[in-house]
Amino acid sequence: MILTDALLASMCAIARDAGAFLLQERARFSRDAVEYKGTNDLVSYVDKETEKRLVAALSQLLPEAGFVTEEGTTGSGSDRAGLNWIIDPLDGTTNFIHGLPIFSVSIGLAEGTRPIAGVIFDPNRDECFFGREGAGAYCARGTASPERIRVSAATQLSDSLIATGFPYYRFEGMPNYLRILEDLMHQTHGLRRMGSAAIDLAYVACGRFEGFFEYNLHAWDIAAGTLLVREAGGVVTDFDGGDSFLYRGDIVAGCGAQSELLATIQKYWR
Repeated sequence: MILTDALLASMCAIARDAGAFLLQERARFSRDAVEYKGTNDLVSYVDKETEKRLVAALSQLLPEAGFVTEEGTTGSGSDRAGLNWIIDPLDGTTNFIHGLPIFSVSIGLAEGTRPIAGVIFDPNRDECFFGREGAGAYCARGTASPERIRVSAATQLSDSLIATGFPYYRFEGMPNYLRILEDLMHQTHGLRRMGSAAIDLAYVACGRFEGFFEYNLHAWDIAAGTLLVREAGGVVTDFDGGDSFLYRGDIVAGCGAQSELLATIQKYWR
C-alpha cells in the first residue's frame, strides 16, 4: 500500500485523542475498577474503552485493514498475513493503575509481519513518536515542530544504558533471564525497567536507551516501536537474531551496540 504523510498525521491525531482520554480517566480512576485477565495481568474499563475509540477511528481511516488488538474489541478474525492495525490502547496498565506516569498509546500498521507505520504517544510527557517505512522517525513534543530522531551513536555495550521488562508469566525462563541481567549489570551503564515496552522502544529510537530486550511480549506491545527503531537507524531481531519478533514475542532492539547485547543474551538463552 502507499503510505502518506496525511495518513500518519491522522494516526498521530487519533493517538493524541486516546491519550487525552487516558489522562482524563487517570484523574478519577479507582483500583476497584481493576480486573484480572490472568496472574499479574491487569486490565480496566479504561483499556477497553480506549481500544473501542481507537478501533472506531482507525476503521474510518483505513477501512480495508484488519485489527490485532489486546482487549479483543474486534474479535479474533484478523488475517495476520494481510494489512492490520496492531494496537495497544494502554501500554503500561499496571503503571496506570498505580498512578505511575509512564504509559502510552501504541498504534502500529503492518503488512503481514512487517510493520510499515507506527505511532507511540506518551500523554504524560506530551511526546508523540511517529514514522513510516522509508521516511524516517520523528518526535513531536507538545506543540513544537516534529524533529527527526535517530538511535544512539554508541557502538559498545560498555557505553550503553539498556531497557528491559520483567515477565509476569512463563516464569520457567527466569533463571536464564536473571543470568542475562547479572551479566549486563557488569557490562553496561545500567539497566532500566519502565513498564511500557512501547516507551522503551521509542526511547531506543530517539537515543535515550542504547538497547532494549524482553520476552513474553505480544505484537501490540512492539509493532509501532520496532518500526520506529528501524526508521531511526537501529536494528531489531528476535533472540535468535532473526526476523520473527512480531508474533514470536522475544525481541532485541538497539543501535550499534545491539550485536553485543544480542550475543550476551544468546550466551544464556537457549
